Amino acid sequence: GSNVLRMSSGIQIKTKSAAQKSKTCSPESQPKPSAKLNPKTIDPFLAYSQPSSAFAATYARGGIPCRLVHGSVKHKLQWECPPETVPFDPLLLTLAEGLRETKHPYTFVSKEGFKELLLVEGAAEKVIPLLPRLVPVLKAALAHADDEVFGRGLDALVQLSAVVGPSLNDHLKLLLTNLLKRLMDKKYREEVTVALQKLEHCGGKVS
Repeated sequence: GSNVLRMSSGIQIKTKSAAQKSKTCSPESQPKPSAKLNPKTIDPFLAYSQPSSAFAATYARGGIPCRLVHGSVKHKLQWECPPETVPFDPLLLTLAEGLRETKHPYTFVSKEGFKELLLVEGAAEKVIPLLPRLVPVLKAALAHADDEVFGRGLDALVQLSAVVGPSLNDHLKLLLTNLLKRLMDKKYREEVTVALQKLEHCGGKVS
């Protein structure tokens, strides 16, 4: 019978040391990190994607008024209110931020949301004042190492150009280095060439 005793006493010692351990790393000794982590751990969606951008955090707390609807053939977006009633500032900027996401469903929601927002009536006058803030966000997508992110940034830029026309011209200089860098890459040459032609067509000479 001494064997059983020994085992149970072993277990007791273990639980004790575990309890001591948990005491040493109690929240009191490090209030700051645990307080910071709290909001993230509450939301399972956030815990998954270390919010690399404002977009993930905003989406997780319901700040993006559209959701992905899974279709058998094609996914689509469902808006909680008509997109023409949504304030472009900050939503268009947040969706542009989301173009840098690499996780589903952010990738789809940001790309499709950006496109659909630009299609609403009177989009041009809502977007033009935002260009100084929007273009640097698109530049970050175009400068991204991930090919798909670059592709989404390029599509978004072409869509933007179609809406705002020559208003984009002054801002294009900011983006050209990123576009020309990919133009050197065989894989992208055609895509970037087509995009540059469209930009020129919508806005005037790309100097």
